[in-house]
Amino acid sequence: MVEGLIGKKVGMTQIFDAAGNVIPVTVIKAGPCTVIQKKSKEKDGYVSVQLGLVEEKGVRKSTKPQTGHFQKSGLPPTRILREFRAIDPAAIKEGDQVFVDIFTEGERIHVTGTSKGKGFQGVVRRHGFRGGRASHGSMFHRAPGSIGASSYPSRVLKGTRMGGHMGQTRTTVRNLTVIRTDKENNLLVVKGAVPGAPGSYLLLRKHVLEAPAAKEAEKSRQ
Repeated sequence: MVEGLIGKKVGMTQIFDAAGNVIPVTVIKAGPCTVIQKKSKEKDGYVSVQLGLVEEKGVRKSTKPQTGHFQKSGLPPTRILREFRAIDPAAIKEGDQVFVDIFTEGERIHVTGTSKGKGFQGVVRRHGFRGGRASHGSMFHRAPGSIGASSYPSRVLKGTRMGGHMGQTRTTVRNLTVIRTDKENNLLVVKGAVPGAPGSYLLLRKHVLEAPAAKEAEKSRQ
């Protein structure tokens, strides 16, 4: 079993549950992903599986390093490569495909992506500062106020919250509930919002990666 998948954000919508309650959801095109490379503790110092996202439009012209890397596994080049943990890597071989059915409805997952870039923003929007009075003539509406003392330390301390570039950072939203899975269309529907704009790439990881033996033992205890 592989820990997760590479996906692409399709967009947000709403669905209704059995009780008629509206649920905001995000639709993600998850996979299919191909196992490009296996990493072992003896050779690489850690155990993982490198996955490549299979897309409708592949790499039109790959570089020489890309060509050499994919020739080792005998697979066509992919644009996006990411590594995931694996349980029982011996059962996984290069060329295997991983589909969205590794996730089940009701399962919790972690979604990692790049948040939307907002450009340069002030302290009110970027850090949630309250700002000054909105009354006429105050001349202090959305300013940061004092950023340091004059006598000591006579400088602005590192890390002081100020205006600057907002967004476009690696962000992880944890414990999102899987609402539906569609293996035929490689679609995953999760409750809530995920980072990034439609069309951006996402990493989908399981909340807990358990060994098959541990799962069987848990079932027997129940």
